[in-house]
Amino acid sequence: MIQKVSTLQSSSVSTEHSEVGDTMEAPPVSMMPVTGGTINMMEYLLQGSILDQSLESLLHRLRGLCDNMEPETFLDHEMVFLLKGQQASPFVLRTRRSLDKPGTPWHLRYLGQPEMGDKNRHALVRNCVDIATSENLTDFLVEMGFRMDHEFVAKGHVFRKGIMKIVVYKIFRILIPGNTDNIEPLSLSYLVELSVVAPAGQDVVSDDMRSFAEQLKPLVQLEKIDPKRLM
Repeated sequence: MIQKVSTLQSSSVSTEHSEVGDTMEAPPVSMMPVTGGTINMMEYLLQGSILDQSLESLLHRLRGLCDNMEPETFLDHEMVFLLKGQQASPFVLRTRRSLDKPGTPWHLRYLGQPEMGDKNRHALVRNCVDIATSENLTDFLVEMGFRMDHEFVAKGHVFRKGIMKIVVYKIFRILIPGNTDNIEPLSLSYLVELSVVAPAGQDVVSDDMRSFAEQLKPLVQLEKIDPKRLM
């Protein structure tokens, strides 16, 4: 565990904004890939949102397009930790645990700097490191010098289409720190993410993602969104 976190600290850090509004970047625990070895894994991502009243229409469309007729559901608690050092931007790590599936591993996630420059690439691309951990993960991070910046609850649905993952979920604000039973919706909309985690250089997957996203119009417009626009 210590070796993996040390490796993460030597990587280029993300400049993600530490507001709950940026949390649309995190997929559910039940679908997080666990990477290992020295393979450089990249996340290809398209994002959008829908109003609450459009949820059932989108779920119906996804049931018809995706491999699994009924989606998986999830209820996750995510905490975002920062480590401030000499660099201008803090080092950001994300932890997730499932609230509705007791006994499943916690997850630690690092997201690299998004690559937006290639206009021929139809999806945002960023380095992605995701590992399963024991339940004392947050204590370990605090001992390493991290501090929790914010936390939230994510509740939603997960579909699969081949290697693609489609997540539709709502973010809930935690009203009392650490109390995941006392929450309220952050907005009147659901976040929608289409993503693929693959080894570096597999840019062809973004073409398949664009084709799938076209089939979801006009219910939802999935786009290559630069996180810097949300700051």
